[in-house]
Amino acid sequence: MDAAFWQQRWKEGRTGFHRDRVMPLLEQHWPSLGLAAGSRVFVPLCGKSLDMAWLAARGHRVLGVELSGIAVEQFFGENGLAPQIHESPLGTHFIAGAIEIICGDAFTLDAATLAGCAAVYDRAALIALPRQMRESYVRELHARLPAGCRELLITLEYPPDEKDGPPFSVDAGEVHRLYDRDWQVECIERRDILAAEPGFAAEGVTALHTAVWQLEKRAS
Repeated sequence: MDAAFWQQRWKEGRTGFHRDRVMPLLEQHWPSLGLAAGSRVFVPLCGKSLDMAWLAARGHRVLGVELSGIAVEQFFGENGLAPQIHESPLGTHFIAGAIEIICGDAFTLDAATLAGCAAVYDRAALIALPRQMRESYVRELHARLPAGCRELLITLEYPPDEKDGPPFSVDAGEVHRLYDRDWQVECIERRDILAAEPGFAAEGVTALHTAVWQLEKRAS
């Protein structure tokens, strides 16, 4: 699974992972992070998520990163925003108000770019990546985030032999394996959502849960 896979999904409009409303679990659990107004929030693999506009409306500065130029342009167009655009070695930067989206590869973001991020919001990044890329996502990209950074992580859990991802099943054992070394990790909610996701049931998935995790990066 590479950049071309996701570029093609956006080109063909096969974006069932995009939600046409703000994620209720974000609305419910975001206040638990206790972030100050004006804090910068990193949203990896952001697509055109409405969650970014929700975060900005609550006084945060948002830094998204997304491979697909189609997704980035649609985000600003559909939200009535006219971004200023410039290039850097990281990609093409689109900036409007409190929202900046870099059209580029999240794995190339450096520590200097992420240094000002007080938080991460990950609804669809970790679960979009196959196992080996999940390792790099945490061991490399998350390693560039500053100590004290907090994260709201949302995962899916289902019998992995019943469905080919993405989205991939990432169970509690894997979350702890990936994050425990450098992050404090707490599961703050887990719920059965199979009845609300008929597409999974149609594929033969017999059990489906979503879990919400609160993380904080330890000082090294």
